[in-house]
Formats: sequence, structure tokens, C-alpha cells
Amino acid sequence: MSSLLALLPIAVVGVFLVGLRWPASKAMPLSFITAALLALFYWQIPGAQVAAASVRGLMICLQLLFIIFGAVLLLNTLRESGGLATIRNGFTAITPDRRVQVIIIAWLFGAFIEGSAGFGTPAAVCVPLLVGLGFPPMAAVVAGMMIQSTPVSFGAVGTPILVGVNTGLGGAPQVEAFNAIQGITQAGLVDSIGAQVAMIHAVPGTLIPLLVVCFMTRFFGANRSFREGLSIWKFAIFSAFAMTIPYVIIARTLGPEFPSLLGSLVGLAIVIPAAKRGFLLPKNAAWDFPPREGWLADWQSDSDLKIAEPTTQLSLFKAWLPYLLIAALLVITRLPFLGIKPLLTGVAFGSSGLFGTNVGFSLQPLYLPGSIFLLVSVITVWLHRMPTGGFGRALSQSGKMIVSASTALVFAVPMVQVFINSNGGAAGLESMPVELAGGVANLAGSAWPFFAPFIGGIGAFVAGSNTISNMMFSLFQFEVAQRIDALPRIIVALQAVGGAAGNVICVHNVVAASAVVGMVGREGDVIRKTVLVFLYYATVAGIIGLIFA
Repeated sequence: MSSLLALLPIAVVGVFLVGLRWPASKAMPLSFITAALLALFYWQIPGAQVAAASVRGLMICLQLLFIIFGAVLLLNTLRESGGLATIRNGFTAITPDRRVQVIIIAWLFGAFIEGSAGFGTPAAVCVPLLVGLGFPPMAAVVAGMMIQSTPVSFGAVGTPILVGVNTGLGGAPQVEAFNAIQGITQAGLVDSIGAQVAMIHAVPGTLIPLLVVCFMTRFFGANRSFREGLSIWKFAIFSAFAMTIPYVIIARTLGPEFPSLLGSLVGLAIVIPAAKRGFLLPKNAAWDFPPREGWLADWQSDSDLKIAEPTTQLSLFKAWLPYLLIAALLVITRLPFLGIKPLLTGVAFGSSGLFGTNVGFSLQPLYLPGSIFLLVSVITVWLHRMPTGGFGRALSQSGKMIVSASTALVFAVPMVQVFINSNGGAAGLESMPVELAGGVANLAGSAWPFFAPFIGGIGAFVAGSNTISNMMFSLFQFEVAQRIDALPRIIVALQAVGGAAGNVICVHNVVAASAVVGMVGREGDVIRKTVLVFLYYATVAGIIGLIFA
């Protein structure tokens, strides 16, 4: 019964947001109320704990809105300066084929941003860039969400593995006993799990660029054709291998920090020159979306996203420089050995125990990607010699977008925190996600390796984070593996892979990606498409688990 009831807040999201196509601003309050009532009356946790979890959620929501605002401001600044027009022309010089453009921007550049910053930043960077290049906003959001799978386990310089898995397993007696028998350290166990994660990811991840292209031509093309996407299968698979092969090698040799970061850079260095030469591309005409007047209403944004031509002559390098600065600053501020991270994280405020509970929060405003977006937006005004009126318009437009996105996030993130922080009540139950996973494990038995990625995905769907999903479920997955005599390394790796795939359907990531292009209210339409990618990814990973675990 506890497992079924723990499923209710997720079921509410599925029914109202995805099934009935309610906007997230209406569906998420219902989900929050459901989680709060269950926590109070079935899990019997104190009201103060529900209130504390809700406040923690609101503080996280503020951080998300700050990141979204920064990303939107940079988009609008580049649009006003003419930088986006120059970037658009530069991509047309590489190739006018939208299928190739989405692979380079979403798959490779998106993987690089994921590897350096994580936490939904690729959507904040790549989705508006795609829209600026002339993609329908809905197509840009779907593409931006779909690639948040393979690179995610090694996002933010390896945080989901180094923090998520390591924290989830750290200090547990059964894990320490396992390490002693195997003759390895905790760090060695985490590194070996990271290597397994990369190898599993490489199998379903190889088809992600092709799936992105096929979804684009099927749902947003004039002919609604999968065939038009499949026609560049050779180039799509080549682009996948250009990232996933170095990605696996780096995971096995350098550890979890750099697979997405360096693998994507290698991929960009290989794929861009190949695209310029037409390598493995069909000889027929380049594919494009139908004319703008032929776009369906649900493809489009509620905001005016027209691109201004440059007011001054901008070189391609100068137009790209704001994005290059963002990438460089994200890397510089997140590599531990450079010593900058402690300076930024040292500026923090929060509470370790809200309302007398053990639930707290911490805000580190200087470390958030939003601060980098804001800084680079201001630098762009000087770099592109913008008139002050243009930046003023960018600020105004960005503020309006944030207001429209805030309602959904104000309920979505607190719901997640109530769901996660539901342990310790008078009913003597574990937290809702652990109760849910336990019910699935009891039903699955020896077939558990197939279901392990789905549990990781559910954790990320709710929490919006591969890292938090790994924290919640890594030890649980380890224990189930020992109970059914499976290999714990692989089962925990399946958890991390599923947690990464769950990002493609995470509600508040979809809300954030939609918000940066002014498309709030159609989150359910996005998830109806991206859930197919999640099911594919988790199923392939689960089959690998059944074979090798």
C-alpha cells in the first residue's frame, strides 16, 4: 500500500500534465497537495517537516529562476546586438541542413555544457541558440531535452558519480565489507562504477543523435517523415561515435570528472570539419523546416523571437565569444585544482535546520550558472558595442518570461522536496521514493536488473537531478544486488544510467527549457514526446543489465 500511495504524486503529474495536457502551472499544485497530504496523514511526518521541505523547495526554485533569467537575458542580449544573426549565418556556412545543425549544437555543444555545468544548463544555453537559428521553439525544447541523457551521468565535472553515488554508498557497512573482500577503496569502487556507467551509456547513447533528427523531421517537418531523418543515419552514428568512444576511454582512464567534458570537445573537433566537407551526408538538398507561416500554433512561442541584424559589423568569433566565455568560466569555476570554486561557494547563506527539523538549505549565488550568464550578458554589451536601449529591452523581455515560468516551479520543486523528505514519520515508513522502489524490487525478484534503470529514472523525474536520484537509490540498488546475487557495480551503474535518462522527462527541467524560449504551458506536449526516449533508453540499459549483471 505504501508503494502504491508513493506513486500517487507522480501519477497526478502523468495524468494531468501529460495525459490531459494541463499546463504545469495547474498540474503541479495538485501534485504538491497530493504529496503534502500523504506525508502528513499516511507517512505521519510532522507538519514542521512538510513546511521545512516546502521552504527548501522554494529556495531551490529561486536558484532555478535565477539560472533561467540569466540564460534568457543572454539570449535577448545577443538577439538585440545581432550576435544571433551572425551565429545563424555561421552555421549556414557550415551547412544549411537543420539535421546537422541540431547534432552539432544539441548533441555535441550541449554535451560540453553538461560536462562543465550540468543541472539543466545545456537547455538554458542550447535551446535558445537553436531558436535563434530559426528552429521552431517546440522543436528546440524537445531536442534540448532529448540529449540530456548520455552526458548527464558525468555532468558538472562528474558530480552525479563523485557526489551522488559516492554519498549514497559512503559509510554503509555492507559497502565497506564488499570493498574489503574485493581489496579496493571507496574511491576505487566509485571509479569502477563510473567506468561501467560510461560503457552502458555508450550503447543507447549511440542512437540519440539519430533519434533527435528523426523526431525533428517526423514532428516538425513539412512531410512529417521519419525517413528524412533516417537518411542521414551514417552521419548521425558517426557523430555519436565521435563523442561516445573518447567518452568511454576517458571514463576508464581519467575517471568520472571528464568523460562528457572532453568527449564532447573531441567530438566537435571531428564532426564540424566533417560536416563542412559533406562527409557521410546525403547528396540531396539540405533539409529545412517548413516556412514560418506553415508552423503549427503549438510549435511556436508566446514571445517575439525575431532576430535583429547586427547594428555593427560582428565577426563570427566575436558573435560566438559570449558562449565561449560561458563555457570557459563554467570550466574554470568548477575544476577543483584551480582553487576558484571555494571562493565562490564561500559566499553562501541558508539554514541547516528549518523549523527545528533536519531539513535545511544553502544558497551559493556566485557559484550558480545564472551569475555567469549575467556577467557575460553585461560583457556582451561592451563586446558588441550595443546601445544601452537594446540591453534595457533585453532586461524587460527576460523579466516577463521569468514571471510566466514561476508559477509551475513554485509548486513543482517543493513537491519534490516533500516527496524526498518524507522519512522519519510516526508511521515508521521509509521516504516515499524508497518505499516505491522497495515495492518494485519485491515484485521484480531476479529480474531486478531490468527495472533498476527505471527506478533511477523515476528518481530523476521527481527530483530533477541525476545526482539526487543517485543519492536516494545507490545504497538501495547495492542491497538489492546483493540480495539477488547480482554484481553490485553493474546494478548501481544501471541506477546512474537510468537517473541520467530520467532528465529527459523531468518536469522542472522541461519547465525551465520551455521558459527560456517563452513557451510556458506546453510542458505536457514536450514530455509526451521525450518519454519515448526515456523508455527506449531505460529499456536498452535494462536489457544490458539482464545480460551482464
